[in-house]
Amino acid sequence: MQQRQILKNGHKVSEVGLGCWNFAGAYGATDEQTSHRTLAAARDLGVTFLDTANVYGMGLSESVIGSFLNGNRGPFTIASKAGIWRNPETGQRGFNNKPHYLRGELEGSLKRLGLDCIDLYYIHRRDQDIEIETVMDTLLTFKSEGKINGIGFSEISPASLRRANAVGPVDAVQSEYSLWTRQPELGMIQTCKELDVAFVPFSPLGRGMFAPTPPDPTTFEKGHFRTGTPRFTEPNFSHNVEMIDGFRKLASDLGTTPAALAIAWCLAQGEHLIPIPGTRSAAHLRDCVSSTEIKVTAGILAQIEQVLPLGWAHGDRYSHAQWVGVEGYC
Repeated sequence: MQQRQILKNGHKVSEVGLGCWNFAGAYGATDEQTSHRTLAAARDLGVTFLDTANVYGMGLSESVIGSFLNGNRGPFTIASKAGIWRNPETGQRGFNNKPHYLRGELEGSLKRLGLDCIDLYYIHRRDQDIEIETVMDTLLTFKSEGKINGIGFSEISPASLRRANAVGPVDAVQSEYSLWTRQPELGMIQTCKELDVAFVPFSPLGRGMFAPTPPDPTTFEKGHFRTGTPRFTEPNFSHNVEMIDGFRKLASDLGTTPAALAIAWCLAQGEHLIPIPGTRSAAHLRDCVSSTEIKVTAGILAQIEQVLPLGWAHGDRYSHAQWVGVEGYC
Protein backbone atom coordinates (compact mmCIF):
# COMPACT_ATOMS: atom_id res chain seq x y z
CA MET A 1 0.00 0.00 0.00
CA GLN A 2 1.15 3.56 -0.68
CA GLN A 3 2.35 5.61 2.29
CA ARG A 4 1.47 9.14 3.35
CA GLN A 5 3.14 11.44 5.89
CA ILE A 6 1.51 11.53 9.32
CA LEU A 7 4.23 13.30 11.35
CA LYS A 8 6.24 16.36 10.40
CA ASN A 9 9.46 14.45 11.05
CA GLY A 10 8.69 12.55 7.84
CA HIS A 11 7.17 9.44 9.46
CA LYS A 12 4.69 7.79 7.10
CA VAL A 13 1.80 5.37 7.45
CA SER A 14 -0.48 3.46 5.08
CA GLU A 15 -2.73 5.81 3.11
CA VAL A 16 -5.76 4.08 4.64
CA GLY A 17 -5.78 3.55 8.40
CA LEU A 18 -8.14 1.79 10.79
CA GLY A 19 -10.45 3.53 13.24
CA CYS A 20 -10.84 1.39 16.36
CA TRP A 21 -13.90 2.81 18.11
CA ASN A 22 -15.81 -0.23 16.86
CA PHE A 23 -13.67 -2.45 19.07
CA ALA A 24 -15.55 -0.96 22.01
CA GLY A 25 -18.99 -1.81 20.61
CA ALA A 26 -19.88 1.67 19.35
CA TYR A 27 -21.71 0.25 16.32
CA GLY A 28 -22.80 -3.09 17.70
CA ALA A 29 -21.67 -5.88 19.97
CA THR A 30 -18.25 -7.39 19.40
CA ASP A 31 -15.56 -9.28 21.31
CA GLU A 32 -11.81 -9.29 21.69
CA GLN A 33 -11.29 -12.29 19.40
CA THR A 34 -13.18 -10.62 16.55
CA SER A 35 -11.25 -7.41 17.04
CA HIS A 36 -7.97 -9.30 17.05
CA ARG A 37 -8.88 -10.93 13.74
CA THR A 38 -9.50 -7.47 12.30
CA LEU A 39 -6.13 -6.24 13.59
CA ALA A 40 -4.43 -9.30 12.10
CA ALA A 41 -6.09 -8.57 8.77
CA ALA A 42 -4.91 -4.96 9.00
CA ARG A 43 -1.34 -6.15 9.50
CA ASP A 44 -1.59 -8.58 6.59
CA LEU A 45 -3.17 -5.96 4.29
CA GLY A 46 -0.46 -3.39 5.00
CA VAL A 47 -2.62 -1.11 7.16
CA THR A 48 -0.12 0.43 9.57
CA PHE A 49 -2.11 3.24 11.21
CA LEU A 50 -4.45 2.55 14.14
CA ASP A 51 -6.62 5.23 15.73
CA THR A 52 -8.18 4.90 19.18
CA ALA A 53 -9.01 7.02 22.25
CA ASN A 54 -9.21 6.77 26.01
CA VAL A 55 -13.01 7.13 25.97
CA TYR A 56 -13.69 4.41 23.40
CA GLY A 57 -15.42 1.99 25.74
CA MET A 58 -13.74 3.83 28.62
CA GLY A 59 -10.40 2.27 27.74
CA LEU A 60 -11.70 -0.95 26.16
CA SER A 61 -10.52 -0.19 22.63
CA GLU A 62 -7.01 0.62 23.86
CA SER A 63 -6.94 -2.54 25.98
CA VAL A 64 -7.98 -4.70 23.01
CA ILE A 65 -5.21 -3.18 20.89
CA GLY A 66 -2.76 -3.60 23.76
CA SER A 67 -3.57 -7.28 24.19
CA PHE A 68 -3.06 -7.82 20.46
CA LEU A 69 0.27 -5.98 20.43
CA ASN A 70 1.39 -7.65 23.68
CA GLY A 71 4.22 -5.16 24.04
CA ASN A 72 5.30 -5.36 20.40
CA ARG A 73 3.75 -2.71 18.19
CA GLY A 74 5.11 -4.40 15.06
CA PRO A 75 4.36 -2.34 11.95
CA PHE A 76 1.72 -0.17 13.60
CA THR A 77 1.74 3.55 14.24
CA ILE A 78 -0.68 4.23 17.11
CA ALA A 79 -2.78 7.35 17.63
CA SER A 80 -4.87 7.97 20.73
CA LYS A 81 -6.71 10.91 22.27
CA ALA A 82 -7.80 12.58 25.49
CA GLY A 83 -9.77 15.65 26.48
CA ILE A 84 -13.33 14.33 26.74
CA TRP A 85 -14.33 13.81 30.35
CA ARG A 86 -17.37 11.99 31.71
CA ASN A 87 -18.76 12.16 35.20
CA PRO A 88 -18.52 8.53 36.41
CA GLU A 89 -21.75 8.90 38.40
CA THR A 90 -23.99 10.77 35.96
CA GLY A 91 -22.28 10.04 32.64
CA GLN A 92 -22.46 13.74 31.78
CA ARG A 93 -19.90 14.72 29.16
CA GLY A 94 -17.47 17.62 29.54
CA PHE A 95 -14.00 18.62 28.38
CA ASN A 96 -10.75 18.88 30.29
CA ASN A 97 -7.42 20.00 28.82
CA LYS A 98 -5.71 20.76 32.12
CA PRO A 99 -2.10 19.48 32.32
CA HIS A 100 -2.61 17.14 35.29
CA TYR A 101 -5.72 15.61 33.73
CA LEU A 102 -4.10 15.05 30.33
CA ARG A 103 -1.03 13.56 31.99
CA GLY A 104 -3.12 11.10 33.96
CA GLU A 105 -5.08 10.07 30.86
CA LEU A 106 -1.89 9.70 28.83
CA GLU A 107 -0.38 7.43 31.47
CA GLY A 108 -3.56 5.34 31.47
CA SER A 109 -3.49 5.01 27.69
CA LEU A 110 0.16 3.98 27.70
CA LYS A 111 -0.56 1.30 30.29
CA ARG A 112 -3.58 -0.11 28.42
CA LEU A 113 -1.71 -0.12 25.10
CA GLY A 114 1.39 -1.63 26.70
CA LEU A 115 3.61 1.06 25.20
CA ASP A 116 6.21 3.52 26.43
CA CYS A 117 5.34 6.12 23.81
CA ILE A 118 2.25 6.96 21.72
CA ASP A 119 3.09 7.98 18.16
CA LEU A 120 0.36 10.59 17.77
CA TYR A 121 -1.60 12.09 20.64
CA TYR A 122 -4.70 14.18 19.92
CA ILE A 123 -6.71 16.57 22.00
CA HIS A 124 -10.08 14.93 21.41
CA ARG A 125 -12.06 18.12 22.09
CA ARG A 126 -10.99 21.61 23.04
CA ASP A 127 -11.60 22.82 26.56
CA GLN A 128 -12.60 26.40 25.77
CA ASP A 129 -11.63 27.57 29.26
CA ILE A 130 -7.96 26.96 28.41
CA GLU A 131 -6.13 28.77 25.62
CA ILE A 132 -4.90 26.45 22.90
CA GLU A 133 -1.39 27.85 23.30
CA THR A 134 -1.36 26.57 26.89
CA VAL A 135 -2.56 23.16 25.73
CA MET A 136 0.25 23.07 23.18
CA ASP A 137 2.77 23.76 25.95
CA THR A 138 1.43 20.71 27.81
CA LEU A 139 1.68 18.49 24.73
CA LEU A 140 5.16 19.74 23.91
CA THR A 141 6.20 18.81 27.46
CA PHE A 142 4.91 15.26 26.91
CA LYS A 143 6.84 15.15 23.66
CA SER A 144 10.07 16.34 25.30
CA GLU A 145 9.64 13.56 27.89
CA GLY A 146 9.42 10.95 25.13
CA LYS A 147 5.85 9.96 25.99
CA ILE A 148 4.43 11.05 22.61
CA ASN A 149 6.02 11.55 19.19
CA GLY A 150 3.42 13.76 17.53
CA ILE A 151 0.67 16.23 18.37
CA GLY A 152 -2.84 16.38 16.97
CA PHE A 153 -6.23 18.00 17.49
CA SER A 154 -9.71 16.71 16.69
CA GLU A 155 -12.63 18.80 15.39
CA ILE A 156 -10.93 22.20 15.70
CA SER A 157 -11.17 25.19 13.36
CA PRO A 158 -8.51 26.39 10.91
CA ALA A 159 -7.97 29.46 13.10
CA SER A 160 -7.27 27.28 16.15
CA LEU A 161 -4.86 25.18 14.10
CA ARG A 162 -2.91 28.27 13.11
CA ARG A 163 -2.69 29.40 16.74
CA ALA A 164 -1.48 26.00 17.93
CA ASN A 165 1.01 25.58 15.11
CA ALA A 166 2.54 28.98 15.94
CA VAL A 167 3.58 27.53 19.34
CA GLY A 168 4.98 24.24 18.03
CA PRO A 169 4.54 21.69 15.28
CA VAL A 170 1.04 20.25 14.97
CA ASP A 171 1.31 16.98 13.07
CA ALA A 172 -2.32 16.10 12.35
CA VAL A 173 -5.91 17.28 12.55
CA GLN A 174 -8.77 14.81 12.68
CA SER A 175 -12.31 15.70 11.65
CA GLU A 176 -15.32 14.00 10.15
CA TYR A 177 -15.06 14.13 6.36
CA SER A 178 -16.83 12.13 3.69
CA LEU A 179 -19.11 12.48 0.71
CA TRP A 180 -21.89 13.57 3.05
CA THR A 181 -19.85 15.71 5.46
CA ARG A 182 -17.76 18.22 3.56
CA GLN A 183 -17.35 21.14 5.95
CA PRO A 184 -13.52 20.69 6.06
CA GLU A 185 -13.45 21.92 2.46
CA LEU A 186 -14.28 25.38 3.87
CA GLY A 187 -10.72 25.91 5.02
CA MET A 188 -9.40 23.02 7.10
CA ILE A 189 -8.10 20.84 4.27
CA GLN A 190 -6.44 23.88 2.70
CA THR A 191 -4.91 25.10 5.98
CA CYS A 192 -3.52 21.64 6.75
CA LYS A 193 -1.87 21.53 3.32
CA GLU A 194 -0.40 24.99 3.78
CA LEU A 195 1.04 24.13 7.21
CA ASP A 196 2.21 20.62 6.24
CA VAL A 197 -0.27 19.04 8.65
CA ALA A 198 -1.84 15.65 7.92
CA PHE A 199 -5.62 15.71 7.68
CA VAL A 200 -7.22 12.53 9.03
CA PRO A 201 -10.86 12.05 8.00
CA PHE A 202 -12.85 9.92 10.41
CA SER A 203 -16.16 8.32 9.39
CA PRO A 204 -15.23 8.45 5.67
CA LEU A 205 -18.08 5.95 5.10
CA GLY A 206 -20.74 8.22 6.56
CA ARG A 207 -21.12 6.21 9.77
CA GLY A 208 -22.02 3.14 7.75
CA MET A 209 -24.11 4.75 5.01
CA PHE A 210 -21.57 3.80 2.33
CA ALA A 211 -21.06 0.29 3.67
CA PRO A 212 -22.12 -2.69 1.51
CA THR A 213 -25.52 -2.69 3.25
CA PRO A 214 -26.93 0.56 4.69
CA PRO A 215 -27.74 0.57 8.40
CA ASP A 216 -31.26 0.03 9.69
CA PRO A 217 -32.06 2.58 12.42
CA THR A 218 -34.90 0.41 13.71
CA THR A 219 -32.29 -2.06 14.93
CA PHE A 220 -30.25 0.51 16.89
CA GLU A 221 -30.22 -0.37 20.57
CA LYS A 222 -30.81 2.19 23.29
CA GLY A 223 -27.74 4.37 23.68
CA HIS A 224 -26.47 3.56 20.18
CA PHE A 225 -24.40 6.52 18.92
CA ARG A 226 -26.54 7.10 15.82
CA THR A 227 -29.86 6.97 17.68
CA GLY A 228 -31.41 10.43 17.50
CA THR A 229 -28.83 11.74 15.05
CA PRO A 230 -30.84 13.84 12.55
CA ARG A 231 -29.39 12.13 9.48
CA PHE A 232 -30.59 8.76 10.75
CA THR A 233 -34.12 9.87 11.64
CA GLU A 234 -37.09 10.22 9.29
CA PRO A 235 -37.75 11.75 6.88
CA ASN A 236 -34.04 12.54 6.50
CA PHE A 237 -32.89 8.94 6.55
CA SER A 238 -35.07 7.76 3.67
CA HIS A 239 -33.95 10.69 1.52
CA ASN A 240 -30.30 9.95 2.26
CA VAL A 241 -30.67 6.26 1.43
CA GLU A 242 -32.34 7.15 -1.87
CA MET A 243 -29.50 9.50 -2.79
CA ILE A 244 -26.85 6.92 -1.94
CA ASP A 245 -28.64 4.34 -4.07
CA GLY A 246 -27.51 6.37 -7.09
CA PHE A 247 -23.94 6.26 -5.79
CA ARG A 248 -24.20 2.49 -5.26
CA LYS A 249 -25.22 2.08 -8.89
CA LEU A 250 -22.29 4.22 -10.00
CA ALA A 251 -19.89 2.09 -7.94
CA SER A 252 -21.32 -1.06 -9.49
CA ASP A 253 -20.98 0.40 -12.99
CA LEU A 254 -17.31 1.13 -12.19
CA GLY A 255 -16.77 -2.44 -11.01
CA THR A 256 -16.23 -1.62 -7.36
CA THR A 257 -18.12 -1.25 -4.08
CA PRO A 258 -19.67 1.90 -2.57
CA ALA A 259 -17.30 1.69 0.41
CA ALA A 260 -14.20 1.44 -1.77
CA LEU A 261 -15.33 4.25 -4.05
CA ALA A 262 -16.20 6.53 -1.12
CA ILE A 263 -12.74 6.10 0.40
CA ALA A 264 -11.05 6.45 -3.00
CA TRP A 265 -12.88 9.77 -3.41
CA CYS A 266 -11.53 10.85 -0.04
CA LEU A 267 -7.96 9.90 -0.96
CA ALA A 268 -8.28 11.90 -4.17
CA GLN A 269 -8.95 15.13 -2.26
CA GLY A 270 -5.28 15.59 -1.38
CA GLU A 271 -2.03 13.71 -0.75
CA HIS A 272 -2.11 14.83 2.89
CA LEU A 273 -5.41 13.05 3.64
CA ILE A 274 -5.31 9.71 5.52
CA PRO A 275 -8.85 8.35 6.02
CA ILE A 276 -9.48 5.98 8.91
CA PRO A 277 -12.60 3.90 8.23
CA GLY A 278 -13.78 2.04 11.31
CA THR A 279 -14.79 -1.59 11.32
CA ARG A 280 -14.79 -4.69 13.51
CA SER A 281 -14.87 -6.95 10.45
CA ALA A 282 -11.81 -8.26 8.59
CA ALA A 283 -13.91 -8.67 5.42
CA HIS A 284 -15.13 -5.08 5.61
CA LEU A 285 -11.56 -3.89 6.12
CA ARG A 286 -10.47 -5.69 2.95
CA ASP A 287 -13.24 -3.83 1.10
CA CYS A 288 -11.98 -0.52 2.49
CA VAL A 289 -8.39 -1.25 1.52
CA SER A 290 -9.44 -2.11 -2.05
CA SER A 291 -10.05 1.64 -2.43
CA THR A 292 -6.32 2.09 -2.93
CA GLU A 293 -6.54 0.17 -6.21
CA ILE A 294 -9.04 2.59 -7.76
CA LYS A 295 -7.69 5.24 -10.09
CA VAL A 296 -10.00 8.20 -9.51
CA THR A 297 -9.97 10.31 -12.65
CA ALA A 298 -11.44 13.76 -13.16
CA GLY A 299 -14.26 12.07 -15.02
CA ILE A 300 -15.08 9.81 -12.09
CA LEU A 301 -14.99 12.76 -9.70
CA ALA A 302 -17.46 14.58 -11.96
CA GLN A 303 -19.77 11.54 -12.00
CA ILE A 304 -19.68 11.32 -8.21
CA GLU A 305 -20.44 15.02 -7.90
CA GLN A 306 -23.41 14.59 -10.20
CA VAL A 307 -25.04 11.84 -8.13
CA LEU A 308 -24.02 13.32 -4.75
CA PRO A 309 -23.74 17.08 -5.21
CA LEU A 310 -22.21 19.19 -2.46
CA GLY A 311 -24.74 19.62 0.34
CA TRP A 312 -27.00 16.72 -0.65
CA ALA A 313 -27.40 15.13 2.78
CA HIS A 314 -30.52 15.89 4.83
CA GLY A 315 -30.14 16.48 8.55
CA ASP A 316 -27.22 17.45 10.79
CA ARG A 317 -24.38 15.00 11.35
CA TYR A 318 -24.69 15.39 15.12
CA SER A 319 -27.55 15.80 17.54
CA HIS A 320 -27.71 18.99 19.57
CA ALA A 321 -25.89 17.35 22.49
CA GLN A 322 -23.20 15.83 20.25
CA TRP A 323 -22.38 19.17 18.66
CA VAL A 324 -21.01 20.51 21.95
CA GLY A 325 -17.22 20.66 21.74
CA VAL A 326 -16.94 20.80 17.95
CA GLU A 327 -15.46 24.07 16.74
CA GLY A 328 -17.39 25.83 13.99
CA TYR A 329 -15.88 27.90 11.22
CA CYS A 330 -16.83 29.62 7.98
